[in-house]
This record gives sequence, C-alpha cells and structure tokens, in this order.
Amino acid sequence: MSHYQVYLAVTVFVATYVLIVSERIHRTVAAFAGAAIIILSGIIPAEKAAGVIDWNTIGLLVGMMIIVGVTRETGVFEYLAIKASQIAKGHPLAILSSLAFVTAVVSAFLDNVTTVLLIVPVTFAIARKLELNPMPFLVAEIISSNVGGTATLIGDPPNIMIGSATRLGFMDFVVNLAPVIILIQVVTVFLLELIYRKDLIIPLDRRNRIYEFDAAAEIKDRRLLRKSLLVLGLVIAGFLLHQYLHLESMVIALSGAALLLIITRADPERPLNAVEWPVIFFFIGLFLLVGALEAVGVISLLAGASLQATHGATIATGMLIMWLSALTSAFLDNIPFVATMIPLIKEMGRLGHIQNLDFFWWCLSLGACLGGNGTIIGASANVVVAGIAEKRGLLISFVGYMKVAFPLMLVSIIISTGYMLLWSLLPKILAVAVTLSAAVVLYLILLFSHRRSEDR
Repeated sequence: MSHYQVYLAVTVFVATYVLIVSERIHRTVAAFAGAAIIILSGIIPAEKAAGVIDWNTIGLLVGMMIIVGVTRETGVFEYLAIKASQIAKGHPLAILSSLAFVTAVVSAFLDNVTTVLLIVPVTFAIARKLELNPMPFLVAEIISSNVGGTATLIGDPPNIMIGSATRLGFMDFVVNLAPVIILIQVVTVFLLELIYRKDLIIPLDRRNRIYEFDAAAEIKDRRLLRKSLLVLGLVIAGFLLHQYLHLESMVIALSGAALLLIITRADPERPLNAVEWPVIFFFIGLFLLVGALEAVGVISLLAGASLQATHGATIATGMLIMWLSALTSAFLDNIPFVATMIPLIKEMGRLGHIQNLDFFWWCLSLGACLGGNGTIIGASANVVVAGIAEKRGLLISFVGYMKVAFPLMLVSIIISTGYMLLWSLLPKILAVAVTLSAAVVLYLILLFSHRRSEDR
C-alpha cells in the first residue's frame, strides 16, 4: 500500500466518524459515502468488497428484526408492561423496578431499540394515569435496555459483532456475562430507587388507578402470539445449540424468520418493512471503512502501540480496552467503535502471541454496551427514547440525563472491572485453594496417623 492510500484511508475514516457524531447528515449516508470513496480509490477493490463485510452480523440482524416485526403486532410487549405495573400494585417505586426488569429481560433476547419503542408509550400512559413525572421510568428503561442487552449474543449490536467475529456462541455470552449483568441490574435499580424515591410517592387512591388498565385487551392476536412465541422459542433454542449444530447464528435467525413468515402466511411486505434497513446499510459501510484501515496496516500499528503502552500484560490490556470502550461509547456511537476494535484486538493477539483472547472480548463487550448508558447519545435506544419523549412534550436534556446516568455507568464499569479481575484470576485462586486444601488434608492425615501410632 502506498502512503497516499494510508493517509486517504485514515482521513476518510476520521471524516466519516466526525459526520456520524455531529449528526449533520444521517449516519448511514456518512458511512455509505465513506465506503464509496474507499472502493473508488482502490484501497479495497470492488471485487473484494463483499469479502470484507461480515454477513453473519447482517443476516442475524435482519432475521431477528423480521421476527420482532411480526411479534410486536400481537401486543405482547404492552401486555407485559401493564401486567408488571399491576403486579407492583401501583406503587411507583415498585413500578419503576418492574418496568426496568421487564425491559432488561426483553432486551436480552430481542432488539433493545424495539423493546423501548414498545414499552415507552405504555410507560407514558401509566405515568399519566398516576399523575407522575415519567422521567424516572424513562431513565430506568434506557439504562436497563442497555444493561440487559449486554447479557446475550443477540441483545446488543456490539455483542452480535463480537460473536460473529469470533467463535464465541450464545451460551458463552450467557455463562460469562449474565452473572455480572444481573448484579449490575440489581445495583442500578436500587440506586435509581434511592435517587428518585422522593419523586415517586403518591396516595393509595392514585395507586389503585393502575387496575383500570386491561392488560389482556392489549393482546390483539392470540393465534399470531402463539405462533410467534413458538418460533421465538425455537430460535432461542437454536442459539443455545448452534455451536454444537455447527450452524452460524445468522442461519438460525434467518431460518426462524422464514418459518414464521410461512406459518403466519403474512404478507412479507410488512415484516420486511420492520427491518431497519438504514441500520443494516450503516453496518455494511462501517465494515468497509474498518476493512480499509486493516488493509493499509493502520490496525496493526495501533495494536503494537497498545501492547507497548500496557507492556503486553493481558490484564492491563483488558482493563484499558474496557475503560476506553466505556468512556468512548458514552459520547460516541458504540457500533463504529466496536467495528474498529475487533480487528485491533485480533492483531494485538497476533503480535503478543496471545492464544486465548476471550478476556479481551468480554472487556470490550462490557465496556461498549454499558458505556452507552453514560449520555443520552451513547446508544441507539437512548436516542429513540429521547425522540419519543420529545414528541410528547418532555425534553430529556443532555446534562440532566448525564447527571444521573453517567455516575451509574461508572458504577457498572467498576463492578465489571472487579468481575473481570476475578474472572482472570479465578484459575489461580482455585489452584491456590486446591493446593492449600490438599496441604491441610495431608497435614490432618499425618497428624491422625501420628496420634494413632502414639496410642499404640
């Protein structure tokens, strides 16, 4: 590669990133324009462009969007939100917790943007009925959607990208990330209740208004719901087993989408319209932009510099990845950041002769997904909720949201840091524990034998 192509690749990448952050033009347009320049300049020849794109990520996103697009027509998400509020018996703090946990669980298995799109309008209705400020509930739902999405392979786009670029499967994410995510969710909701407890006190007569909602009436098509839940169950089972079946997650998602379209006999136009095509083409553009940096050697250069900064220490490098990801993702879109970091981490592994990169992948996932909670522009779900609120006359200001969410984000990263340090040291801790236990057992055996010999 010539110096001209190196400078051009870096310039186009930085310029595209600036346009994405500034929101002067749509991020999909910015990514696509940058990708066009990369191909026209010959950095990535047109005939090799398709090979740079991660089609597993694209297929997985499209498949899950179709499934969610069909399922959302049943009204099941609205039903869950109202039912959770009624189980909380109209107590505002309990409603906040219920909606937060429903959002987190649903976001772990479905697109978190779709989750908030469906739950937030119901939240406004509940807040209006109880004469409450909806802001505490919206903040809880934004944060919970990003926390819950971190727990699984399909919960958040960064995880989809990491899983597709590695051999990590659905159960790898659940086993390694779900424990700390459950802890973070519980701590976050507890802190939110402390922050908003004075704003969420209402008399008993207003609490009882929650029973005026008819949760069952929200289910618009029970037959469609049964079919959707059946297919969704099969898809999740497929994700659990895809490593053993030797099938890509893309194949599971697209097969599930095809099955759902067949058994519902739905007009494909509506489900296909539910696919967020701007997001899909945004990903395609990003893959080409990052592929250009890889082709000209910039990724390799950055990897070497990162290893030098941490002296090649695995734990130090992992912590750098996590905190850099968290702080960057709070202010910039975490999707292009993760797209850049994936080849960077792979190159760091090659240069540092590190065979197992799992520690780095978990650090990247936790940092990028949880970091998005830091500001109102940190993740797609945040921006969507802010847009819905603004249409209803409620402005979620950048500073107002950040005052609450940024400290909570830091708490989640501190917990994640402790978890990952324990995760990395666990084999050593177990080895020491086993050695000490063996030594104690041996000592007791010798002591017992000695006493028996004395008794004789």
